[in-house]
Amino acid sequence: MVDVTPKEATHRRAMARCRVHMSSETSSLVARGAISKGDVLAVARVAGIQAAKRTADLIPLCHPLLVGSVFVNFTIDDTWIEIEAQVETVDRTGVEMEALTACSVAALTIYDMCKSADRSMTIGELALWEKTGGRSGIYRRPVELDPDGFEA
Repeated sequence: MVDVTPKEATHRRAMARCRVHMSSETSSLVARGAISKGDVLAVARVAGIQAAKRTADLIPLCHPLLVGSVFVNFTIDDTWIEIEAQVETVDRTGVEMEALTACSVAALTIYDMCKSADRSMTIGELALWEKTGGRSGIYRRPVELDPDGFEA
């Protein structure tokens, strides 16, 4: 593990995103709350929050942190659900892994709850989109545009 003891505790924030790709029928079922296992997004939100809080138990050499806040939000499109997780702390190391873990587990929860309707779902585009705080300062992922000038 990296020694963070000499560092000062500072406010740190990280935001990650990923997508669960699915059929339009499955996306519609989720949006209407018609998946047989229950409210997919509510369960995925709680799973993502729990995952952020338990990241150090899942990722070897990841420092345990006192997580100050976790927000997990969703955007539903015709053929995907985007998950965005934002994690904040005041600590000696960043919360990038916590935000990425929150997204991953929320996505896996969506898959688990929807697999009876659509086994062809895929999970992708997991990425850190922004982080603030710490020695390295601010990072923001550059927005990629498709050929028509829309965000890819």
